[in-house]
Amino acid sequence: MSQEHAVEVASGKRFEFGKNWQSFLQTVDEAKIADAERSLSKMLGVPSLEGKTFLDIGSGSGLFSLAARRLGAKVHSFDFDPNSVACTQELRGRYFPDDRQWTVEQGSALDRDFLAKLGKFDVVYSWGVLHHTGQMWRALENAGLMVAPNGLLFIAIYNDEGKTSRRWTWVKQNYNRSKIMRGPLLAGSMVHLYWRRMVKDFITLHPFRSLRNYDNSSSGRGMNWWYDLVDWVGGYPFEVAKPEELFQFYHDRNFELIHMVTTRDLGCNEVVFRKKS
Repeated sequence: MSQEHAVEVASGKRFEFGKNWQSFLQTVDEAKIADAERSLSKMLGVPSLEGKTFLDIGSGSGLFSLAARRLGAKVHSFDFDPNSVACTQELRGRYFPDDRQWTVEQGSALDRDFLAKLGKFDVVYSWGVLHHTGQMWRALENAGLMVAPNGLLFIAIYNDEGKTSRRWTWVKQNYNRSKIMRGPLLAGSMVHLYWRRMVKDFITLHPFRSLRNYDNSSSGRGMNWWYDLVDWVGGYPFEVAKPEELFQFYHDRNFELIHMVTTRDLGCNEVVFRKKS
C-alpha cells in the first residue's frame, strides 16, 4: 500500500498530505488540542466519548484521534498516507505512550477487505478525507458500513461550487504535476483567498491579525492557516458534493440526519448522521 501511494505521488495524481501534517505537528499545543476536543464534542452533541469506540478514517495529523482519546473513546486510526500514519503515531507517543486503547495503522477507505477486519464502531469520523480518495462515493459508502447500529457518522465533504470547484481542480492538478508551479500557485491562492481579510486588517491598523488569530479562533478546530492553505491548494484527488446529495445518499442507507453545518463557499459541509437500528 505504501508503494501504491508513492506511485500516485510520483505521477502527480496525489498530494502528500502527510508531509504537510508533519510540519503542522510542530504547532500542536494544549490550546489546539482543546479546540479540537470542543469542536468534536459540539458536533457529536456529547460531552464525553467514555465507553465508546471511535474510528478515524484518514487520521492525518492525528489531532482528532487524540481529541477523541482524551474524550474517553477507544480509538482506531488509519490513513492511506504513510507520513500521516507516522504523524498520528507521533501524537499517540507524545500523549498516550504504550496505550492499548489507541491503535494506529495504514489502510485505505476504499479497501473493503481491510475495513471488514476492523468491525463496527460507535463513532465513525472522517473530516475532509473521503473527497481525496479518488472514488468519493465508494468511500462514503464504505464509511457508512463501519457504523454500529445507533452509532454516529461524522463526515465533512467539500461543497460543490460548480465552475469554481472545477477551476480549483485545475489548480490542484497543476500543483501536483509541476514543482515549479507550486510557489506561484500558493502565492496566488493566498492572495485570492485572504486579501479581503488582510485589507480589513490594514485599514483597522491591525496588520495580519486575521491570520494570527486563525489558529485558535477562525477555524474553531485547532488548525493553522498556512497548513490549511497548503492542504487546500495541493489537495488532490478532489471531489465535491452538495449537502442535499449527502443527505439523500445516507437517508437511502438507513441513516438519519442529526446535525449539519453547511457552507456557502469552498469549505466543507459537515454532517452527522445516526445509523438506525
